[in-house]
Amino acid sequence: MTSLSFVQESTLFDFFTDLHRHPETAKEEFRTTEKVRSLLSAHGVRLLDTGLPTGLIAQIGGHRPGPVLALRCDMDALPVAEDSGVPYASEEKGKMHACGHDFHTTAVLGAALLLKEREDALHGTVKVLFQPGEEINYGAEVFLATGLLEDVREYYAIHTCPELENGTLGIRPGPVMAAPDRFSVTLRGRGAHGAQPQNALDPMPAMAALIVGMQTVVSRRMNPFAPAVVSVTHAEAGRTWNVIPDTAFLEGTVRTMTPADRDLAEESLRQMVLHTAASYGCEADFRYLRQSAPLINDEALARFAAETARGLGFAVRPQDDTMIGEDFAIYLERRPGCFIRVGTGGGWPLHHPKFHVDPAALLPTARYLAVLIEKRLSSLSAPEGKG
Repeated sequence: MTSLSFVQESTLFDFFTDLHRHPETAKEEFRTTEKVRSLLSAHGVRLLDTGLPTGLIAQIGGHRPGPVLALRCDMDALPVAEDSGVPYASEEKGKMHACGHDFHTTAVLGAALLLKEREDALHGTVKVLFQPGEEINYGAEVFLATGLLEDVREYYAIHTCPELENGTLGIRPGPVMAAPDRFSVTLRGRGAHGAQPQNALDPMPAMAALIVGMQTVVSRRMNPFAPAVVSVTHAEAGRTWNVIPDTAFLEGTVRTMTPADRDLAEESLRQMVLHTAASYGCEADFRYLRQSAPLINDEALARFAAETARGLGFAVRPQDDTMIGEDFAIYLERRPGCFIRVGTGGGWPLHHPKFHVDPAALLPTARYLAVLIEKRLSSLSAPEGKG
């Protein structure tokens, strides 16, 4: 794939910097949606009717028989005030592309236009997903609910990686991102004067015991070779210095890398909360909200993605484990796929006010994704047939 009549580095840079200047948070990606729609439509790319207020699904190919693959990016920004120092910094107060979704959107858009140039040669179809609401675990579910992805055989996606230099991709089979689950606990006791604890059923010692004890779920219930995190991030009880409160509240997050560990963590926490509360004479309301699943790359597809990358001159290294979650995992619960980390430098971590990417990675990433999809379609359509 050598034609770049649609896609030039300057075109991608201008598109990227415009998105970066005008970030939109989850469910508010109206301008971003229209900007992507306008450019795709100008190049004759077919857009499917999702019925959703934000986000787009484009379809390319279908002139030759073959499977359907999906290439996905996310578009939403974060409620973070930018302090990156780049000349195209956010112009929207308190909002920033601090997770690189502007890079994802631009690179995948470039790949879509490159694939459009090669449409007649594609052995099948690619659906390009410009997804809203990744940061709130919203977009994958609503895209799947449209019914437009029932025929997809495999999914592919990228994410910026500030720890990797431009020209390096992180690709690895197996679990690569965690299930980002959430829990909350409300403890109900009986309040009293602070000087008369004998008249109370004080929920605060129960809360303190739970904050400390929950760490034993990781240290004493989970396999020590299996990554897991339990973090209490918010605790609240009482309003003044001399009154024992009726209730106490705490919440936090659980991160696990496999479905079995996820089940074990939830049940272990549930039992700990109920028994600890009872031992202090309190009642407990325990709630556990499962969000996206652990993100597990298919072994064969990860190998194919890595081989394709090396063939294009990329350095490839196994991506590091992270306990961060990603709703791309929701697609992979239904079909196999591969999530690829793209080296974009910058040094500052994701979600940090100083986070920034190297735009020089845009065109190579777009070209890589287009080649990956075209080669995969050809591989799956080969007569001998395993793909």
